Amino acid sequence: MRIEKRLLKVLKGLAEYHDMTLGDLLEGIVLHAFDGRHPFSEETRRRINDLKRIYGLDLDSTASHRLIEKVEVTKRAPARKRRERPA
Repeated sequence: MRIEKRLLKVLKGLAEYHDMTLGDLLEGIVLHAFDGRHPFSEETRRRINDLKRIYGLDLDSTASHRLIEKVEVTKRAPARKRRERPA
């Protein structure tokens, strides 16, 4: 799964704030969404806004269909030759 870096930081910060794993947080968010319910209390939404400010996350739900993956070109090291083991 790929996720925008600043969004991940906010999610990790929120999971830490609630003393839970990132996986448990995401699972709870998805299950609430599947039920058409809002997953966060007013206090948690304030905490999210603080984390968004701290990590410079300026995205909102309107950005969800506009994000594109940045392709980075990197040089790959040549493949190493395998040594044969004696029989």
